[in-house]
Amino acid sequence: MLFNYHTHTKRCHHAEGEDREYVEAAISAGIKTLGFSDHAPYVFPDKNFISWHRMATDELFSYTESVRALAKEYVNDIRILCGFELEYYPALHKQEMHFLRQAKPDYFILGQHFLGNEYDGAISAHGKSEAEYLRAYVTQTIEGLSTGDFLYLAHPDLHGWRCEHTIAEQEYRRLCEFAKEKNIPLEINLLGVRDNRCYPSPKFWKIAADVGVKAVLGVDAHSPAAFLNTEAKKKAFGFAQELGLQLVQSPLL
Repeated sequence: MLFNYHTHTKRCHHAEGEDREYVEAAISAGIKTLGFSDHAPYVFPDKNFISWHRMATDELFSYTESVRALAKEYVNDIRILCGFELEYYPALHKQEMHFLRQAKPDYFILGQHFLGNEYDGAISAHGKSEAEYLRAYVTQTIEGLSTGDFLYLAHPDLHGWRCEHTIAEQEYRRLCEFAKEKNIPLEINLLGVRDNRCYPSPKFWKIAADVGVKAVLGVDAHSPAAFLNTEAKKKAFGFAQELGLQLVQSPLL
């Protein structure tokens, strides 16, 4: 595995380790291009709303400055890029991108964990069936990818794994066909592999392989040790090979 664009830092409140430790672990693992993409700070209209799974807005520049300082320091050992993982929230996206681009990031990846706009309670699945939630997820994700702002879609199979088979197949195929048409890679998420989560979902990736989307491996590192987990990498490569997925072999940036 020569590149990874999905790397977090302790600023998001659910990762650990210093920025430098991620770099050194990536070098030890043979990574040649390392992209930091911590959960982006979001500018919410309700100033009293605090999201505890992302960095604060006042950490924007200290984050990018830290990553760029390491890029200069380790220039002879590894290529380091500075990006963000963020949700697409329709009412907030334009303002959010303006805010983030002040720091001149190299890229963004879409990680649609929640629906609606987060601050207004619309992220809850309360009152929605599994099918309704999956349809809403796919629709909002496609809308986000349609902006052209994102390098790829992280853990596309995060939702829908409990959904009735025919509905899941329909919605997964809708998402995959869009990604195929727009040439947007979808991520096989190694955090899911490491923690035995519901993703990567064989149901989803069989459809992705049939559609012919491009797949990219994402370490989704929340600790430096994630880079050194060779077993997860072997499983992910084997998973892609078994399904006949088109795995991206060279850096996207």
